[in-house]
Amino acid sequence: MIKRWMEQLINRLKKIHYKWVIIPIIGLIFLAFVGYMVILFGGKYVVKDEDLLLDAVTTIETKDGTVISEIFNERRYPVDIKNIPTHVQEAFISVEDQRFYEHGGIDHRSVVRAIIKDVLSFSKKEGASTITQQLVKNVSLTNDKSWTRKFKEIMGAVYLERKMTKDEILELYLNKVYFGRGLYGVEAAAQYYFSTSIKDVSLTEAALLAGLVKGPNGYSPIDYPEKALERRNVVLQTMQNHEVITAEERIQAQEKSLGLDLQKQELDPSVQSYVDLVVKEASNTYDLSMNELKRGGYRIVVHMDSEIQQTAYEYFEGDEHFPGSNNDVQGAFVMMDQEHGNVVAAIGGRDYEQGNLNRVTVKKQPASAFKPLAVYGPALMDGNFTAYSVLPDKEDTNPTYEVPNADGEYAGEVSIYDAIVQSKNVPAVWMLDKIGIETSKTYLDKMNMSIEDDGLAIALGGLHEGVSPLELVGGYRSFAHGGSSIEPMTISIIFDADENVYEEQSISEEKVFNTQVAWDMTEMLRYTVEHGTASAGTYAKDLAGKTGTTPHPSVTGMNKDAWFVGYTPEYVTAFWMGYDETNEENYLTEGSRAPTVATKDILTEIDQKKQLASTFTKPEGVEELEPPIKLGNVSNVQASFTFGGFSIIKGKIKWEKLEDDRIVYRVYEVTEDGQEYVGEVEGEGSYTIDHVSFWDPSFYYVVPFDPLTNIEGTPSEAVQLSF
Repeated sequence: MIKRWMEQLINRLKKIHYKWVIIPIIGLIFLAFVGYMVILFGGKYVVKDEDLLLDAVTTIETKDGTVISEIFNERRYPVDIKNIPTHVQEAFISVEDQRFYEHGGIDHRSVVRAIIKDVLSFSKKEGASTITQQLVKNVSLTNDKSWTRKFKEIMGAVYLERKMTKDEILELYLNKVYFGRGLYGVEAAAQYYFSTSIKDVSLTEAALLAGLVKGPNGYSPIDYPEKALERRNVVLQTMQNHEVITAEERIQAQEKSLGLDLQKQELDPSVQSYVDLVVKEASNTYDLSMNELKRGGYRIVVHMDSEIQQTAYEYFEGDEHFPGSNNDVQGAFVMMDQEHGNVVAAIGGRDYEQGNLNRVTVKKQPASAFKPLAVYGPALMDGNFTAYSVLPDKEDTNPTYEVPNADGEYAGEVSIYDAIVQSKNVPAVWMLDKIGIETSKTYLDKMNMSIEDDGLAIALGGLHEGVSPLELVGGYRSFAHGGSSIEPMTISIIFDADENVYEEQSISEEKVFNTQVAWDMTEMLRYTVEHGTASAGTYAKDLAGKTGTTPHPSVTGMNKDAWFVGYTPEYVTAFWMGYDETNEENYLTEGSRAPTVATKDILTEIDQKKQLASTFTKPEGVEELEPPIKLGNVSNVQASFTFGGFSIIKGKIKWEKLEDDRIVYRVYEVTEDGQEYVGEVEGEGSYTIDHVSFWDPSFYYVVPFDPLTNIEGTPSEAVQLSF
C-alpha cells in the first residue's frame, strides 16, 4: 500500500517537474517567434519610404553647361551604382562591412563579438554595424548609443535587405554617407577633394574617401593630413587583406601623397542677382518652392549670358558711375533679348549679395520713361493722332492738374514727336486727359503693368507704387517687336532629378500696338537718343530709348530717381539709379544723364565682344516716319528789284537758307491791316515777287513753316523793298 502510494507520488512529481521545464521552453520559443516577427515586419515602421529619398543639389546653369549656382539642404549629387568604380565600392566594403554580400543585413559574428565586449565593459561601445545598419541609422535614426536604437537598426536592416537588392543598398549608402565640409555622398566628396567625378577617382583617392567615413572631422585631409594619410593606408591594407588588391598595388598606393585638388565653392557675386530672379520665377511660374529646390535635385537651364552679366557687374563696381550725395546710392540693370523675352543679364544692386533686396523687381516711380507706354503709344493707336499731331504747350494748358515743363520753356504748340524728344510734361498730361485714363490703363494691363492710380499724374510716371525695371523692359519690348509685349523670363528648361523635362519655357506675349505705331515709336525714341533728352553718352549703333527723372521731394534741384529705358535691334534694357530710402541726406546729384551714359557704356563694351546689330530694320508694310524739322530763325533777309519777263519789274527777297531742305519759307508783306500772304517756296533761299511798285516802298518778312506739323516758326525781321 505504502509502496503504491510512493510510486504515485513519484509519478506526480515527475509530471510537475516536466511541466515547469516545458512551459519556460515553450515561452522562450514563443517570445523568440514574436521577436522574429517584430524584426521581420517591424522594419517598415522604422524605415519609411520617404526616408529613402535623398536630398540632392539643384543646379542653375547656362545653356553651355556652366553651373552658376547651387541650391541645397545637403550638398549631394546622387550617382548610379553603375557609375561608381569597383575599386571605390570595394574600398568601402573592405573597411566597413567585409561580409556585406554574405549576410542578410546583420552580421551575426560581429554582433556576438560586440555584445561580449559591451557586457564586459558594462557599456554600449562596440558598433558591429553592417553597411545596411549604417544606412538605416543615417536615414532614419539618431546617433545615440542605446539598445533601443540598436534594435531598431536591426529591424530596419532586415527590412531593407528584403526590400532592396545589395547594389541598391550600397548605392543608397554611398550617396548618403557624410564626408565632412558639408559634403554628402561620394560624388560631392570626389568633386570637392579631387575636383573630379567619382567615376574617375584613383585607388588611393577611393581609399581616402572610405577612410573618412569613420570620422569625417577627425580624419579631415585638410585639417589633419597626417591622420588622414594614416587612415587611408589602413584602408589600403584592409583591401589587401580582403584580397581585392594585391600587395604591390597596396604598396604603390601607400607611397602616394593625399593628392588633394580642392574645388572652390565660393559664391560668384556677379551672378547672385540673376540667381535670385531664377528662384523667384521657379516659385511663381513653375510652383517650385525654395524647400523643393533645396531637396529636389533639379537642373535649371537659364538664359543668362555670362559675358553680358559680367560686363554689367563690373560697371556697377565703379563708384564714379553713381552720382549721389553719399556712397549709399543704388542702381539696378536688366537686359532682355527682345526676340524671345529671355533675360540675359540682371544686376539687383551695387555689392548685391544673396538674400539682399533685388532692385530689378522693386517698383519705383518711372517718371518720364512712362510717357511712351501710358500716353503716346495709346494715343497713336487712337486713330485721331499721328506723330506730327500738334498738342498745346502752355503753362495754363491743364487747369485741373497744373504741372510745369522740366526746363521751364513752353513752345505754345508742339508735335507728339517733339514732345517725346524734349520730354515735355504739359503736352503729355493734356494727351492723357484727351484719350482717357481708363484707355491708358487698358494698354498698361496688356503690358503686365496694372496700376491702381487714377489721376493725370500717370502721364508723368507719378505712380503711388510704381513699376519695376523688369516690368519696363517687358513693356518697351512692344515697341521693339512690332507691338507685342512679353513677360521677361530667366528659365529656359527645368529637368528633374532623373533628367526628365519638368517644365519648359513657353513664350507669353500679347499684341498691344500695331506694327506702324511700334515702328513710329521706335523712330521717335531713336531720335530722342540722338538729339533729345537721351543724347548724353556715346553708342555708335542704333539705340532707341527714353529717360526719366523724379525730383527729390525735399532737396531743391536734386533728384530721387533717374532712369533710362531703351532698346537696340536685339536687346531691351532698363537702368535705374536712386536710393532705397528717401530723405534729406540721400539724393542724386545728376538726373537721367547718369543711367543713360551708363547704358551706352555697357552696350559699347558688349558690342566690342559680340558685334551688335547696327540699325533697326523697318518691318514690311509700314510707312517710314520722317524725322522732325527744326525750323530755326531766318536771318540775313534782303530785298531788291529785278528786271525782265512779262512784269518787267519784280521784287526779289533773299535770305540765308536753313539746314533742312524740307522747310517751306512763307513770304508776307506788311500792310496797314497787318500782313498779307505773298507766297512760299520749299527748300530755297529766295522768292521772286511779281507786280511790285517801283515807286511805293513796301516791307516784307519771311516765316519758316514746318509742313509736317503745319506750324510756323518765328518771323524774320522785315526788310524794305524800295528804289
